[in-house]
Amino acid sequence: MLKENEMEARNPSQRVMIVEDDIYIGAFLVEAITGETPYEALLVANGLEALEAIKHLKPNLMILDYHLPGINGLELYDRVHSLPEMQQVPTIMMSARLPQRELEMRAIVGINKPFDLDDFLEQVKKLLK
Repeated sequence: MLKENEMEARNPSQRVMIVEDDIYIGAFLVEAITGETPYEALLVANGLEALEAIKHLKPNLMILDYHLPGINGLELYDRVHSLPEMQQVPTIMMSARLPQRELEMRAIVGINKPFDLDDFLEQVKKLLK
């Protein structure tokens, strides 16, 4: 849990958008980020919903599942980063099997599932500094 001085430092202007179709994993990630960091976390169930949500909520960090219904995480990343206001938004992509070469070409941070929660949270904090 956040310590009292970290709670005061909560920065809801730093928003993390999580795009995860597994509701349990998504809820776990939201809980971990909101409980252990000063950031706001929002969960979206698929890529098409994410594209719609981005019109209104500009995230400072995106966490994408690679295997999403409709459009996969790489397609979503490419569409989001084609928007001028979203080109500099860092991204973490998660999956049991990640296309490493594609991630490297796009400067996406890859995290393999299952993952260590502390390592994940450190990566979130690092990308939002």
